[in-house]
Amino acid sequence: MNIQALMQQAQTMQKKVEANVETAKKDLANKEVQAEAGSGLVKVTMTGRHVVKRLSIDPSLLEDEPDMIEDLIAAAINDAVRQADELYEETMAGATSGMGLPPGMQGLF
Repeated sequence: MNIQALMQQAQTMQKKVEANVETAKKDLANKEVQAEAGSGLVKVTMTGRHVVKRLSIDPSLLEDEPDMIEDLIAAAINDAVRQADELYEETMAGATSGMGLPPGMQGLF
């Protein structure tokens, strides 16, 4: 076994993984998830990098109690965060697939 060749192979693999991860992160900034609460009375659009792009509140909801409105906004945002996290996991898994990384190592990126 040639240690130097093995080290070069590892460095090449590392550079490829890093490039794939950077590309995936850029893609996440352009991908969006949409979540809603209260049967669509509150809607949130968020990027895969957790940036809220839009918050929509049905005008009929504004006649209700502020506590209920706040709860629905929080629920919609939390759902969007969950979806963005899932999108992140899927995207990063794709970026590191085929690299021969052991299970669990893909989450390090």
